[in-house]
Amino acid sequence: MNTPINCACCTTPMHTFRCQNKVDGEITLDLCFGCQSIWFDQFESLQMAPSGILELFRLIHEHNTTPRHVWGSTLKCPRCEDRLVQSFDLCKNGKFTYYRCTQQHGRFTAFSALMVEKGFVRQLTVQEIEALAKQVQVVRCSSCGAPVDIRTQSACGYCHAPITILDPNAVEKALGQLVEGAKPPKPLDPNIVADMLLDHARQKWGAQLTLAKTGQWSSLDDNPVDLVTSGLAAIRALLKR
Repeated sequence: MNTPINCACCTTPMHTFRCQNKVDGEITLDLCFGCQSIWFDQFESLQMAPSGILELFRLIHEHNTTPRHVWGSTLKCPRCEDRLVQSFDLCKNGKFTYYRCTQQHGRFTAFSALMVEKGFVRQLTVQEIEALAKQVQVVRCSSCGAPVDIRTQSACGYCHAPITILDPNAVEKALGQLVEGAKPPKPLDPNIVADMLLDHARQKWGAQLTLAKTGQWSSLDDNPVDLVTSGLAAIRALLKR
C-alpha cells in the first residue's frame, strides 16, 4: 500500500485514488479535497483511462461541500519539497495552469485545470463573462480559490487562471462514451444548465450573492460562486431527470 503524501498547499495527508490505467492495471493518484487539487507523479495524467476520469468527476462532486482552502503563494513538491513552478499549457478548450517540480517528480493541478485539460471545462468568452457579471459580480477562482471580480477581470489576478465553466456538451459526450452499456443521456441545453447553475449558487450562498452583487465582499471567508463545482451539481441534477 502506498504511503499518503502531503498536499503541496495545505501540507495535510492527501487521499489516495486508484483508477484504471489506459494500458493495463491501475495507477494511484493523490487528491486534496480541501485544496481541490491533485498530485500527478510524472506522466500519470496521460495514463488515466476514460473511466478513471469519469470517476474522478463523481468524486469531485461528492466532496463539493468540503471547506475550500485558498492556495498560498508557495507550493512545495511533496516528493522533494522544492518550490513548485507555475506553468501553462494549451488544449482545445483553452489555457490551463499547473505547478511543476523542477526535479521532474510531477505536478500539482487544480481539479478545474484537469477538467479543462480533459475537455469537461472550457473558458468563458468575453460576452459570457459580461452577461454573468450582470447577475453575479464576484466568483471564486476554480483553480486557487481566490475571489475574482468579473466586472474588471477576465482571469484570476492571483494565479492568472482563466475563468472557466463546466461544459454540459462535453459532459454529455463523456457520459455517452465512457459508461459502458448505459443509456445515452438526453441532450443538455446549455442555457438550462446556466440557469440551474445560478439557481444552485443562490440557494447555497444566498446572502453572500447579495453582497457580491453590491461589491461588498469583506474577506476571503465569504463564499463567492465557483462556476465549476456549482456546474457539477446542476448537471448531475439534470442527468437524474
